[in-house]
Amino acid sequence: MREIETRYRVADPDALLVALERAGVALGEAVLQDDQAYAPADWEPGTPRIGRTFCRLRTQDGLHVFTTKTPTADPREHTEHETAVADRGQMHAAVLRMGYVPSLRIVKHRRTGVLREMLVCVDEVAHLGVFLELEVVVDDDRDGSAVRAELDAWARGLGVRLEHTMETYDILVRAARGA
Repeated sequence: MREIETRYRVADPDALLVALERAGVALGEAVLQDDQAYAPADWEPGTPRIGRTFCRLRTQDGLHVFTTKTPTADPREHTEHETAVADRGQMHAAVLRMGYVPSLRIVKHRRTGVLREMLVCVDEVAHLGVFLELEVVVDDDRDGSAVRAELDAWARGLGVRLEHTMETYDILVRAARGA
């Protein structure tokens, strides 16, 4: 399975919510996601990610989920494996034992909705602001750049001011903190 995504900084969150409702996207209530990101010990921020596996340990509503992401041709397109874990502390210790290092903690409030095969996320990310993230999971050989172009056309069709970003949240948070 590959996850293909695109992300936008949102200038007017209220206008976005109205536009999403008009487009037929019913967003759920906001949930708090507390994400600890992990990187390979020999990886440095700003160096290429393609082909390297990164990890995330997320807590949401008292549930813990461990995810690995391996970017393919583009950092916004990756193979992903995910599973629930019973004990966040034990999973953290296991990830460290596997040679990963904690890279960044990202906390956000996320509202999600689904439209056809697209997951629509409105994220309020601590230290960054509000973002629209669109994701499609594919199990075929669809061209990732073509899928992202379709997602972008849909987002632009909402008629609200969006600033496209190619960066992941961890890079944006690092930049905002001056790290």
